[in-house]
Amino acid sequence: MLQNTAFTLRSAMSVALLAVGLLSGSAIAQVDAGAIRGTVADPTGAVVANAKVTLINDATGLSTSAVTAADGSYTFGPVKIGIYTLNVEAPGFRKATTHVVVNVQEQARADFRLVTGSITETVEVTAAAPQLQTQDASVGTVATREQINDLPLNGRNYTFLAQLGAGVTSLSPTRGLDATGSFVANGLTTVHNNYILDGIDNKNDTVDFLNGAAYANLPPPDSLHEFKGHTSHLHS
Repeated sequence: MLQNTAFTLRSAMSVALLAVGLLSGSAIAQVDAGAIRGTVADPTGAVVANAKVTLINDATGLSTSAVTAADGSYTFGPVKIGIYTLNVEAPGFRKATTHVVVNVQEQARADFRLVTGSITETVEVTAAAPQLQTQDASVGTVATREQINDLPLNGRNYTFLAQLGAGVTSLSPTRGLDATGSFVANGLTTVHNNYILDGIDNKNDTVDFLNGAAYANLPPPDSLHEFKGHTSHLHS
């Protein structure tokens, strides 16, 4: 089924106040978090089971560990947005390390191909970010803190940036909604829009009950870390 359009926000203030969650899991909901997953293999491409994978939050230093499954896979989620260091250790192989950026609702991927050697040696793994996320069927556009702060905003209203996403367009003057930054996505009406702030519903039906298109709270752009205009998600 096609999920309603979601507008997910992450405020910088909450980054400072909330502990960074690093729990294992296979799926993430529509909240202010993402996930990291990947596969560990040896030089021949054969999967490596029981390899230790350590995830470290670069901003806080908090870490958590997991071991790869029988198919060489690992998953960390939900993971708060930010920059992370991943270390992989397995007997008979050099330690591998890489850095991963996690955006809101993103399922970042980091695969490792270990190099034979002493575990006291370290190999830095570098790779360009994929142009297309293939971990799930969601479609959306992330606006970073730099974009929110540097791009011109009408009335300091960051919701206008959602209109830069694919399949999203602004409203014609209707009941003043065009001035609020309201938008339509993929041909759906604004009644299908949903606003989420730090994982909490931020939609206000009382302001515009007919269309259900109003947000309850509009934080100043300076307090936002990033947001994602989540325009579709296919569920099996």
